[in-house]
Amino acid sequence: MNLPVWLQNEGAWIAIGISLLFIVAGVVMHRVIKKVLQSPPPQENNTHE
Repeated sequence: MNLPVWLQNEGAWIAIGISLLFIVAGVVMHRVIKKVLQSPPPQENNTHE
């Protein structure tokens, strides 16, 4: 398999891997934040007074 010249060095694969890691982390954070914002607010109990 002949890869392009810019994919034949190790640094390119590290950069691609780090970029994919950041994309996956962003998608996961987006899903968590949406889930938190869509959940109903907690019930407030004033039992400490």
